[in-house]
Amino acid sequence: MEIAAASTVSVAPQPSRLSNAFPRKLGSVSSLPCASFKRKHCSGNATLCVSSSSSMDAVVTAEKISPASFLDKRETGGILHFVKYQGLGNDFILVDNRDSSEPKITQEQAAKLCDRNFGVGADGVIFAMPGVNGTDYTMRIFNSDGSEPEMCGNGVRCFARFIAELEDLQGKTGTLCLFTIHTGAGLIVPEIQDDGQVKVDMGIPILKAQDVPTKLPGNKGEAVIQAELVVDGVSWNVTCVSMGNPHCVTFGTKGGPKLKVDDLNLPEIGPKFEHHEMFPARTNTEFVEVLSRSHLKMRVWERGAGATLACGTGACALVVAAVLEGRANRKCTVDLRADRWR
Repeated sequence: MEIAAASTVSVAPQPSRLSNAFPRKLGSVSSLPCASFKRKHCSGNATLCVSSSSSMDAVVTAEKISPASFLDKRETGGILHFVKYQGLGNDFILVDNRDSSEPKITQEQAAKLCDRNFGVGADGVIFAMPGVNGTDYTMRIFNSDGSEPEMCGNGVRCFARFIAELEDLQGKTGTLCLFTIHTGAGLIVPEIQDDGQVKVDMGIPILKAQDVPTKLPGNKGEAVIQAELVVDGVSWNVTCVSMGNPHCVTFGTKGGPKLKVDDLNLPEIGPKFEHHEMFPARTNTEFVEVLSRSHLKMRVWERGAGATLACGTGACALVVAAVLEGRANRKCTVDLRADRWR
């Protein structure tokens, strides 16, 4: 089932904060299903309204609300209006921030919203802001721990669908290269397909160790490919890749058996990679099981978000690593954790 939501929460004003930009050439492509449902939650009388939107699977409707009626609302009286989207189970709170270059909530407030027990629940909060440097829009994202990454693959696809609905851009032609997006990782140009899927050029992977960044010394020129990383006394073979954000990809321990990703204790091992001293900006970590040269299986520990069902930049990074290590073809199918719920 493909679903997303609109809701309201009380917030307080936030201080200013600037973003950084890192220009980057465009290259590899990610094209995956991206979906949403609309939900209105009103505290007090606990009204819950759910409705389906175009190109989405049907959702049981208790009370219908239109996307336009929600999107026309603006923040008043300390109330934040938002929509919730998911891309392959990677879920985000989307905020219409086009009237300001500053986020409507703080990083601390974003972390509270992302709490799955006491907040809305999400892997991050994404803000749709005015474009800079000639782009149409700017995307900023706060992770569920309040930190700010350079960009997010599934997040930028959800962002594209959000903008398409806000600007009523969907369904006017076939495949559309709709707009340009400024992110902390550079320029992103999304396309929304006829079937509602969003295609995003993820850019050319960065392999130079200091640009990933990692303190591991380059062992293949300036790149870190199948190098040794000691984590809690265990030696892992890792390849480091940046897709605008840092990734550490591993296919298993040095001299150990073939990695079975379903057997991993991810909450235990994931943070040890993320906060390892070899990664000065922390890192996303992909644990990969090779099923065949064209079929890979991944579990991911995301920097600032923990274990998530999917990671778009991570899926791209692991294919790059698999090719560099000679484990896979250049065109692969990658199974993500979200497949367990389909």
